[in-house]
Amino acid sequence: MFTRVVGSGLAAGAVLLASACGGAGGFGSLTGNTVVAKVTITPAAGGTDAKPDAPIEVAVTGGTLGQVTVQGPGATITGDLDAGHLHWKSSRPMTPDTAYTVTVTARSADGKTTTTTSSFRTLKPAGTLSIADVTPDLKGETVGVGMPIMVRFNRTVTDKAAVERALTVTAEKPVEGAWRWIGGDLVIYRTRTYWPAHQKVTFDARLTGVAAGAGVYGDKDVTKTITIGAAQVSTVNLRAGQMTVTRDGSKVRTFQVSGGNGSTREYTTTDGVHLTMDKSNPVTMTSPGRKPGDPGYYQVTENYAVRISNSGEYVHESDPTAPSHGCIHAGASDARWFFDQAQRGDIVTVTGTDRRLQWDNGWGFWQLSFAQWKSGSTV
Repeated sequence: MFTRVVGSGLAAGAVLLASACGGAGGFGSLTGNTVVAKVTITPAAGGTDAKPDAPIEVAVTGGTLGQVTVQGPGATITGDLDAGHLHWKSSRPMTPDTAYTVTVTARSADGKTTTTTSSFRTLKPAGTLSIADVTPDLKGETVGVGMPIMVRFNRTVTDKAAVERALTVTAEKPVEGAWRWIGGDLVIYRTRTYWPAHQKVTFDARLTGVAAGAGVYGDKDVTKTITIGAAQVSTVNLRAGQMTVTRDGSKVRTFQVSGGNGSTREYTTTDGVHLTMDKSNPVTMTSPGRKPGDPGYYQVTENYAVRISNSGEYVHESDPTAPSHGCIHAGASDARWFFDQAQRGDIVTVTGTDRRLQWDNGWGFWQLSFAQWKSGSTV
């Protein structure tokens, strides 16, 4: 008879009595009467084509795992150890075309520590996916409570569901939201209701190593912090010729306005929930689809112009009693005041016309119900 100390399935220091003819089984290798912990690392050392989205796994027999570290450029790779300290698995993908070294310490049941390493490389992908632009992303910008988060990629995304699962939005004052794909390279996040005012919202894209389809993998993570400002909501009643602006629920200004002359659909102001998109002073406006000499051609320069759609609609300075080509006219002092107050993503709701704002005209996303909006998600 002999005595051996093991660390697989028994508490540290436990003693197992076995006959001399008993085999080592899954308890690791024997050195004299000592069981030596045996560590297996996947991917194996020397590999050059490890899949970035396949996990790193570490297992031990004849002992327990101690520290597992993964060294390599790009996103930090961490993982989870099971309750028995026998198996470790990475919790996130790796960067494509990158060298990694995994270092593992293990302890046998008699307290002997061993170190095992595996150095390998992830495969070179057919292409990499990265974020080309996030809106809003102007340095120091504060946005309105209707602001969407718009993410454009550097290429068409084949596996939209995999990429969408890598995107998260976290708000200090949480509200339900959803992504909607617009074509192959643009995805937009909108909330069910307007953002609660005065808070920070964090957008995270954990794209590193994500399989985006057709042999393309995400190349790096992106994090953006968005500042939501006051709840500035404007209501334009074109039948009454009046615009009312509220801030955080309190009325701050009401003034006279006029809208499109309505002689054609083109010159009819759109009815519905608009968002302020940008502002310029001045803006030169020309008749769409016409050139000098064509009937109906015009070119005018307007001051204090806040854009609210992609079909040429602005709130700008002009005679508030005169009809426009579709814009909203306000007097000089009122237009300048509104220009100074406007944040991108503020709400401008227009009523009193028979031309409905299309949801894809500018940032008309609030024209869709939340159920309709969510139907554009892939997860």
